[in-house]
Amino acid sequence: MVTIDKIKQLRQKTGVSVLECKKALKETGGDIEKAKEVLRKRGKEIAQQKSQRETGQGIVESYIHANKKVGILLELNCETDFVAKNKDFQELAHEISLQIAAMDDEEIPLLRQPWIKDESKTVKELIEEYISKLGENITIKRFTKYEI
Repeated sequence: MVTIDKIKQLRQKTGVSVLECKKALKETGGDIEKAKEVLRKRGKEIAQQKSQRETGQGIVESYIHANKKVGILLELNCETDFVAKNKDFQELAHEISLQIAAMDDEEIPLLRQPWIKDESKTVKELIEEYISKLGENITIKRFTKYEI
């Protein structure tokens, strides 16, 4: 059974629109965990569709680790300046900067690395979640890691 509380709970966990949460819960008979998986699959499909769109806007995120020995500059791009100013987009840029700062094995490309806060997903899957959430293509243009 799909209730408003379940829709609200799924939305809080995923950040996906109320309508999409409702559809996923209906499809899974009200099971939140299965609905999260449905939304994750849809997110990948949405990201695939949007991957050809040009990403001409974005931000440059800077991060300096507390030990002052690692610094990151990251250019994260999206389609519009509205999304670039969005706190979720800025949060993603910060999360990716933390990931880069924590990178030990430079041989594994950034997008294929397990995300440091949830190793059950890759950085690419994290970005796909934000693409689904924000409705725009998002790309990592470039980044630099400085170490002392």
